[in-house]
Amino acid sequence: MQNEMEFGVADPVFDKKDQLKQIEESLLDGEHILAVYDAIGVATGFIGMTNKRVIIMDKSFVGERIALTSIPYARISSVSVTSNRSFAGQYFSSGSLAIHVGTSIYEVEFRGDKKTHHTHQLIMHHITL
Repeated sequence: MQNEMEFGVADPVFDKKDQLKQIEESLLDGEHILAVYDAIGVATGFIGMTNKRVIIMDKSFVGERIALTSIPYARISSVSVTSNRSFAGQYFSSGSLAIHVGTSIYEVEFRGDKKTHHTHQLIMHHITL
């Protein structure tokens, strides 16, 4: 099993400095950032993963409001790689994940399959401990 150092604890991976800064400003004591990835699509601005939780910037609220939603790993029941087409042997080819939390599903679409794979691995590492 990979340790957290291999998941970016020493040097977080990120797409945009302003998104990283937003996550940094919301950190709790003893919490550190693993990765922050820009998301594409209408509702989601970005997704961040720390050693304690997943943080999603949600832009889907009425009246141009946004939410920074924190999801503790213990509340995530599953994570799915999603696609509109057949995987045809390329499991992470879609660049999209669905994170299941109770009856809610948070969908995040990425630019590139490597970010999808890394996010999936980070979440799976924490929910299967």
